[in-house]
Amino acid sequence: MNTGKTLFAQLMDFLPWSTFARIVVRYDGDARVRTLRCAEQYRAMAFAQLTYRESLRDIEVCLSAQASKLYHMGFHDPVRRSTLADANEARDWRIYAEFAHRLIAQARKLYADDRLGSELTNTVYALDSTTIDLCLSLFPWAHFRSTKAAVKMHTLLDLRGNIPSFIHISDGKLHDVHALDLLLPEAGSIYVMDRGYVDFARLYALHQAGAFFVTRAKSNLDAHRVYSATTDRSAGIIADQTIALDGYATSKDYPVHLRRVRFKDPESAKTLVFLTNQFAFPPTTICALYKSRWQVELFFKWIKQHLRIKKFYGTSDNAVKTQIWIAVSVYVLVAIVKKRLALEVSLYTLLQVFSVTLFEKMPMAQALSETSTTFEDHDIDTQLNLFDF
Repeated sequence: MNTGKTLFAQLMDFLPWSTFARIVVRYDGDARVRTLRCAEQYRAMAFAQLTYRESLRDIEVCLSAQASKLYHMGFHDPVRRSTLADANEARDWRIYAEFAHRLIAQARKLYADDRLGSELTNTVYALDSTTIDLCLSLFPWAHFRSTKAAVKMHTLLDLRGNIPSFIHISDGKLHDVHALDLLLPEAGSIYVMDRGYVDFARLYALHQAGAFFVTRAKSNLDAHRVYSATTDRSAGIIADQTIALDGYATSKDYPVHLRRVRFKDPESAKTLVFLTNQFAFPPTTICALYKSRWQVELFFKWIKQHLRIKKFYGTSDNAVKTQIWIAVSVYVLVAIVKKRLALEVSLYTLLQVFSVTLFEKMPMAQALSETSTTFEDHDIDTQLNLFDF
């Protein structure tokens, strides 16, 4: 790459700007805009994500301190906080949502051949949501409880590469199970989710689409055993059963047999009951699939720690969604760079390097390869108990 470019400019070169331009035209994003067009707004907000800026004033001051480099970073004029605030309020957030989805599609292709640590050839998704707390007095449109405001981020995570394949941002009141109505099930894929998503009519829709699911049974499950398979109790498998639902409504919502696997966790001594429509896999694989669901929890923890989605630069619905979608696209962009440059370091390490070197002028591959050979990568996250509930 051109050594005269800053690392920020080189990073932005990985983005499909022609695609971004078509999306902007579709939503009239640059209509009657004289300064800070959508591309520059995106760059400013991506800069804020990568360098952990706390406020619009913080963004303005940091960029102004490097005024001589702004043109080569893609900015035609100085970035003013009032102009950026107006852009976040007025530019349609769907521009950045659609652009993030294009990046997600690109990243999923790059990570398609990654292994899941097992011999499974199926695509495995983990479905969950996280609540992003807001101040009720500043965000009255996001009313959640009597003294609290919040938005929810519903995410379907492709466990090959931990790339979000689907994201929906809703108000905090939307129950998790409604996210199933928004999915387009892929035949042969496996959807792993917690018991908050147990709705037998919706699960039967997944079954009819040719998809598989793994979830936990609720304590009030009304069903009877049809058949019991032999089990290996030394592996923690207490029972592997074919069951039929007995409830008046549930037996109609899910009229075919289910598989129930009862597992005793040797570490916590808790007994866990899994439900699935996958009868071919060994029961230990069913347990391992549910265990992999924890990756979506770590994804939420990671982006809350390392991206700016807990403090917002604007208070409107549009500004909040714009910031969240740009944060997601930055996460995916760094994952794309990691894969294309064949880097062995973690996304956390890459973000730390970018946060202090964006204004440096050196080839990106050189800067990041030096990092991968200089530092050992340590997992800074504390692993929580997998089966806490």
